[in-house]
Amino acid sequence: MKNTVTSIIQSLLLTILVVSPLVTAQLEDDENPIILLSEDQSFHFELLVPLSEAITGGADINPVLTAAKNVTAGDFDSWAEVFWELANQTKAQAEDPEIAYDAINVRDTWFSTATYFRRADFYLHGDPDNPLINYFWEEQTAAFDKAMAALPVPGQRLRIPADNFTVEALWFPVSNSSDVNRPTIILGNGYDGAQEDLYHTFVVPAHARGWNAITYEGPGQPKVRRDQGLGFIPDWERVVTPVVDYLLTNQSAVVDPTRMPLLGYSFGGYFAARAAAFEPRISAVLLDGGVWDAFEAFYDVLPEEAQTLLNSGNATAFNELLDALIKNPETPTTIRWGAEQGVWSFKAKNAYDYFQLVKAYRVEEWIDRIQVPTWVADASSEGFYPNQSMRVAEALGDRATYHLFTGPSAYHCQTGSYQELNRVMHSWLNKVLG
Repeated sequence: MKNTVTSIIQSLLLTILVVSPLVTAQLEDDENPIILLSEDQSFHFELLVPLSEAITGGADINPVLTAAKNVTAGDFDSWAEVFWELANQTKAQAEDPEIAYDAINVRDTWFSTATYFRRADFYLHGDPDNPLINYFWEEQTAAFDKAMAALPVPGQRLRIPADNFTVEALWFPVSNSSDVNRPTIILGNGYDGAQEDLYHTFVVPAHARGWNAITYEGPGQPKVRRDQGLGFIPDWERVVTPVVDYLLTNQSAVVDPTRMPLLGYSFGGYFAARAAAFEPRISAVLLDGGVWDAFEAFYDVLPEEAQTLLNSGNATAFNELLDALIKNPETPTTIRWGAEQGVWSFKAKNAYDYFQLVKAYRVEEWIDRIQVPTWVADASSEGFYPNQSMRVAEALGDRATYHLFTGPSAYHCQTGSYQELNRVMHSWLNKVLG
């Protein structure tokens, strides 16, 4: 069996390096829209995240570029160590009383501290018992809360009861006044992202345009996965409906119920679509991007040998293959991280179980139930759900507005181009909601 697994791994590595949509979309230096920050494609992409958040106070540019210089490409421990060190250096500044003399210094420094702790955690989920998974998150949460409390209108951390779990949410009103019902955007992340990241990606631009915002996390997402031990669920209306209930009950004085769109980011494109299909009070839905069939996207990465093992139901052989692949340093980081993160986020028993669970995340059976205007974003260098946004838009027909981002904005979820992303989506929201 050992020789068979070795030969399959060699074939798998060759197939990934040659044809994998997770890698080839941004494979060669001259095919990238921008200069590469790391020889490792996944590290390059993940370094763009804190750089993107710098424009809204979530990081500083040179510290992230220094981290890019110091991280060993493809080495998960190196990534964690470099960002942990950066987080602690920034935390020391935040705790310096000479720096923390006003609210602007407080929030900028603590927001950056929180971002760096989130980055330090990113590649750690292959070992669910690793104590750093919770330690880094406790640090980022404490830092973010200190920053949030120093905002001109402080944000509020909420725990919203659902049927058999609790939704973790952050409420960001644009004003202290309660005499105006304002448009309010509901923001949800996806496969790995935190709601704290959504503050920098979407909440700050929403506030600049006069919008309230609320972010949330459900099962499988960072805080719920850690604190409640729950993996992803496909019937996501169970998460969004309690958030809508909260807004219309507890914030009715400041929320305009006719302008209450829902945004799903990355894998959240599935979650938002599902919620919009079964929650009628949503005014519009934004999918960045569209997810037609998550299993299909992940399955297509596997070569024929691994697909055959998966299809045969031979869980032992499939798990042995995937485990050896994850441990092989020649395997592209996106594949190693993707499998580890999937098992962790779905709270799956193993890789085989993960692939069985992800089969439920497809929209074809119920997409016709979405009756509100829908914005579907796509990216010409989309590497995670290639060709799926177009299929979602086509299935929705006249209800959908399809937008393809190209050039510097061509990465998955427009990472690195958040200004353009917000310009385009708010332009659409202005057209459909006023």
